[in-house]
Amino acid sequence: MNAMFKPLSIFLGWRYVRSRHGNGFSAFISASSTIGIALGVTVLIVVLSAMNGFERELAHKKLLSIVPHVELVSVNEPIKGWEKRIDKLQTESSVIAAAPVIKMTGMLQHGLKLKAVEVRGVDVSLEKQVSSIDDYIIAGEWQTLKASKLNENTIVIGSGVAAKLSVALGDKIQLLLPPPTGSNDVKQVFSAPITRQVEVVGIFKFGGTVDETLAYIPLSLASNVMGYDKDETQSIRLKITDVFSAPKIARQVAYNFDHYVYINNWTRTQGHLFNDIQLVRMVMFIVLVLVIGVASFNIVSTLIMAVNEKQGDIAILKTMGASSSTIMFAFIAQGLVNGVLGSLLGALCGVYLALNLTNIISVLEQLMGITFLSGDVYFINYLPSVLQPNDVYITVITALMMSLLATLYPAWRATKIEPAQVLGQL
Repeated sequence: MNAMFKPLSIFLGWRYVRSRHGNGFSAFISASSTIGIALGVTVLIVVLSAMNGFERELAHKKLLSIVPHVELVSVNEPIKGWEKRIDKLQTESSVIAAAPVIKMTGMLQHGLKLKAVEVRGVDVSLEKQVSSIDDYIIAGEWQTLKASKLNENTIVIGSGVAAKLSVALGDKIQLLLPPPTGSNDVKQVFSAPITRQVEVVGIFKFGGTVDETLAYIPLSLASNVMGYDKDETQSIRLKITDVFSAPKIARQVAYNFDHYVYINNWTRTQGHLFNDIQLVRMVMFIVLVLVIGVASFNIVSTLIMAVNEKQGDIAILKTMGASSSTIMFAFIAQGLVNGVLGSLLGALCGVYLALNLTNIISVLEQLMGITFLSGDVYFINYLPSVLQPNDVYITVITALMMSLLATLYPAWRATKIEPAQVLGQL
């Protein structure tokens, strides 16, 4: 019996599963637990995949494609000889590319309309190596921003800025910038702004607030405004191999950089977005695991009813020499059928929905005539989804473990039935 108790337990558990279909109420409780587990597993896989999708879009394809991963900003004097310094920085194994940048806060004016913007003076060629801004140009070309002897007064603006100022490609607008700081003259605070008439040579559409706050000008024009020499820059921005190790990499790079600089990285300016994603992921995981737990504990009701119904069978098995472990594992096997079926069904549905979530939401938006995600707010106008096998494994294992826990008490109760007492009542 001991050598055969596992196959016997499975055989008995399967027989009990088949026999309970004749009992309508018991079958209903059993089916509800299976469906509940399946729904919980399905929703949990879909939610985790959606969170993975947001993380991928924001981290790799969208937000961090134009937001500096790491930035070394001069504290007092501008960074001299930036070309040689960039060559040296690119020898670091964690640095993919580097580019100079000069940041200023200014105003754009067209007629009577004004718009405040963050102005970035960039080297057109090097900027393309650390940023994907070129991919979001919807009018004009990024390369036309490059300064020439004939015209260095060019600008690329966001679509939100263009709409606010009512300008189009080729229009001339006024760029108002504050005079460079550093002078001991107190009257400089009240000085008139530096003005340049610039031509709109490109318009980009990225999404979110970036379109309404960002503008690019040639590095030479920004240097001229700031009073820098040709080989001087205010900052150097880096594109790195692992964006989630940005703070550590920034410290390592700055340690070997022989200039007094502030160390900035994307986690200081945009890190809250990723913290929000992780928080939502954790909260949803806990909530949906509790849903799976509630569904799993329907197994308790099913097994307790099964134990009460099978008291006579249990008593006979015991008189025939069946051990307590054999009986206990028989009811565990019976209860696990619900957990296994629910987990597998939920995993299949969850994987299918996660792989097709973007298309499904798109169809729903068309049918209902609404937009769930606005590109002007969330950087993306669709619901992304990235299915990771580990999420499926963890979800299924969690559901199976909770199902197993739900079977233990009723199965243990079955072993406490006394054959003499039960058979004496028959």
